[in-house]
Amino acid sequence: MTATRLLSWILAVLLVQVLVGVVIALWRRRGKAQPAAVTAPPPVAVQAGAAWQGTRAFRVRARGFEDAACTQCSFELEPVDGQPLPAFKPGQFLTFALQLATPGENAARTVTRCYSLSDRPEPDHYRVTIKRVPPPEGRPELPAGQVSNHFHDHVQVGDVLQLRAPAGHFYIDPDPALPAVLVAGGIGITPMMSMLRWCLAQQPQRRLHLYYGLRHGGEHAFKEQLQALAAAHPQLSLHVAYSRPAEADRQGVDYQHAGRVDLALLQRTLPHGRHAFYLCGPGAMMETLVPALEGWGVPEADIHFEAFGPASLRKPSVSVPPPAAAAGVAIRFERSGRSLDWDGQDASLLDFAERHGVAVESGCRSGGCGSCQTRLLSGSVVYDQAPDHDVAAGHCLLCVGRPATALVLEA
Repeated sequence: MTATRLLSWILAVLLVQVLVGVVIALWRRRGKAQPAAVTAPPPVAVQAGAAWQGTRAFRVRARGFEDAACTQCSFELEPVDGQPLPAFKPGQFLTFALQLATPGENAARTVTRCYSLSDRPEPDHYRVTIKRVPPPEGRPELPAGQVSNHFHDHVQVGDVLQLRAPAGHFYIDPDPALPAVLVAGGIGITPMMSMLRWCLAQQPQRRLHLYYGLRHGGEHAFKEQLQALAAAHPQLSLHVAYSRPAEADRQGVDYQHAGRVDLALLQRTLPHGRHAFYLCGPGAMMETLVPALEGWGVPEADIHFEAFGPASLRKPSVSVPPPAAAAGVAIRFERSGRSLDWDGQDASLLDFAERHGVAVESGCRSGGCGSCQTRLLSGSVVYDQAPDHDVAAGHCLLCVGRPATALVLEA
């Protein structure tokens, strides 16, 4: 073997050794990095808009009164399963399904009620504020509000409640360029607190005007919170009106205006320009203020409202619905085995069913929560105005519906 050939073999062997060394080094490095590649992926968060079906268990984590008279109590509710909560639209409500025993009855029954969320969306809890409903003024012999008094007297920290997901079509327009006017009467302040706190957190430069009407300082809910928010946010104008101020109530300190929240007050204090109006309060306030705003020239699209009780308030421009069936039309409640004749005495099919002892679950009684949604087996139903709840195909809402023809209902 010549020297040249021997040198070639030596160089080839050295080259092979170098290549083997490189391969071994790369393999070792890959082996060390491998554990990071096989670690478990982080848990997937619940989507913000993913609500649950049916009811979900929530535990009361805190409760506290919001007014000096202790008639309005807030309840903070956290999910028992510990999973993040879906975000809701500020202004929406929660629906509660409670097992309550009615006086004179042995067995408890499901009672459904809706209460507005009174805080901005948070991932770990919801808050509602519930006003104790006494017997009607001047009629102490009549019963007080069953569910509100149950919350005040019996629902404590640690109790578990069943809730449906947030719902409702009364919520604030998210456009930050559109100034918002929030008008609340009494406990109607609850959805406004949700809208207000969300706007101040997410849209601090948005122009906001809050008008809050109540009788006196004893029922002034969220007083310190509202004053602190107004002091910290120049874009928020706070207007509190007392219609019957007590001797200790000081105008300019506890409240800004004497009297009620009416059109004259809005015209006197609002700056010129377009505003979106959001109103929530008792029937008398809504029945006067909503038409007054329309008469002032506010476009219908800029007026949003939620009235207490049945949704009997309809904007003037809404077309008149088809008439309900005349008396004598047959109504069949299939599951209950009852066949009855509609006599036209009731405002809704829910009232008709309850008057004849047909058990139907209900909540808001205003077409918002969907608790009374019932399968329509045959016939057709009319509404004085379109319900806020999105009615499923082949179903109807008994609380705001009346028969247009003979009906067969699943209830």
